[in-house]
Amino acid sequence: MPDSAAPRLYLDHNATTPLHPDVLEAMTRVLREVYGNPSSSHALGAAARTELARARGQVAELVGFRDDEIVFTAGATEANNTAVASVCLRCDAPPGELVTSTLEHPSIAEPAAHLAAAGGKLTRVEVDAEGRIDPAVLAEALSSQTHLVSILWANNETGVIQDVPAIAADAHQRGVPVHFDATQALGKIPVDGRAVAATMLSGSAHKFNGPKGVGFLAVRGDFPLAAWIRGGPQERRRRGGTENVAGAVGMGVAAELARRELDQRGRRHRALRDRLWAGIRARIPDVRSNTPFEAALPNTLSVEFRGAAGDVLVEALDLEGVCVSSGAACASGSVEPSPVLLALGRTPDEARATLRFSVGLGVDADQIDRVLEILPPLVARVRGMTP
Repeated sequence: MPDSAAPRLYLDHNATTPLHPDVLEAMTRVLREVYGNPSSSHALGAAARTELARARGQVAELVGFRDDEIVFTAGATEANNTAVASVCLRCDAPPGELVTSTLEHPSIAEPAAHLAAAGGKLTRVEVDAEGRIDPAVLAEALSSQTHLVSILWANNETGVIQDVPAIAADAHQRGVPVHFDATQALGKIPVDGRAVAATMLSGSAHKFNGPKGVGFLAVRGDFPLAAWIRGGPQERRRRGGTENVAGAVGMGVAAELARRELDQRGRRHRALRDRLWAGIRARIPDVRSNTPFEAALPNTLSVEFRGAAGDVLVEALDLEGVCVSSGAACASGSVEPSPVLLALGRTPDEARATLRFSVGLGVDADQIDRVLEILPPLVARVRGMTP
């Protein structure tokens, strides 16, 4: 058992990230001093509006949109639901037509399934063995009746990055709005929504060292976004409800840090990820990477440990103070294989034998080496237990 006082080795940054100290300091100041309602006309309300405006500008600069194109939300799940519902599930029109992929996050996959159940048309484009969408195949799925294309910029499990410029170009050539879920990409690789002419783009602060419970939907120009949450004039009537000022400020500071440190983070994370993979390959037999290294997030590594139960490995590592994710999820008492890995052509057993490692703030080479000491005997032990 690890020393209970020893710091945990956190290699699950794609699930959530630790709060950056500068973010915590900024949020603490706002929570203490800037408690006015941004919709109020007095001085404290004006102070809150000023904080929101600064945060909006910081987020806009990170993603290549204008300040007035940023809509604050409670996170990327709300932003993604809003993107689909505002275009394809409007109350004043029949359910629309959505084109997406088999590799999407549940916050797109589930609204898409709801759309189909409501009578809309849903097309889910297949991916190749590395998780890439062929832009030509996606283009063939588009028609004059397509209301929206929604694609994950970078996958949260394998880290694969899609050919976003080609996908956007094909959609616009056919006059189809395009939405990108950039939640995992932000703070790890460059994301410029204006350069690729994205119609909408989603993000969540807690994925790039900001607070949980706040995110955004960037909406280009005067695109007619139908409010999903109604009840006030906030966010230019695109999202009702009093804004989370402290959360927005924290997200703004995190966005500014991510933009400023992007290249440095990328180099550092790639070196740590590659060090981990090299050590796994050298010390553990029968392993396979699900991450396409030449076209993937620099911090992400998905590995299949053949013949080992991934959920058991996660528990065993947790007992040793190491936090990772598996390629399966517990649902209704059973261990279900990851739909992402199944979409790549993995079998259910192969998916269940997979772990995802993701590095970030606070991870260093010594920690990677410590994980490489802990992991091989655990894999051997779990393989011996697995039927």
